[in-house]
Amino acid sequence: MTPADPALLARLHAQAFAAPWSEAEFADLLGQAGVFAVVEPDGFILVRVVLDEAEILTLAVRPEARRAGLGGRLTGRGAVAAAQAGASRLFLEVAEDNVAARALYDRAGFRPLGRRKAYYAAPDGGRTDALVLSLDLAADPEKPALP
Repeated sequence: MTPADPALLARLHAQAFAAPWSEAEFADLLGQAGVFAVVEPDGFILVRVVLDEAEILTLAVRPEARRAGLGGRLTGRGAVAAAQAGASRLFLEVAEDNVAARALYDRAGFRPLGRRKAYYAAPDGGRTDALVLSLDLAADPEKPALP
């Protein structure tokens, strides 16, 4: 896998999120063992693998490129790469009110595990719960249930 450019990831993340991560934060994450990015021109997925578990750290798609299958494609490629790195389960947190992301992860076969109360800061200053989801990669690591 080609090393990811922290500056590019920061630019894409800033286009996708109101509270983007910095280039330094991406450089730090990419310098950690087991962290990798799958990058396409309009988005990326950042994954961390530790032993037999993996976590999606972030998935960013430029607003102009949404609803065209890129999020599903990135999720699928990230899941396959995590399985190839030895992960049998893939986890993530998603804001309870992020309907589009929840639909994408549901189509991909992720199932709910729990809830983190008041995990995300909301734009209005409030807090939003995060849903903890997981995907079983062990069933068929080459073909996760993805769009």
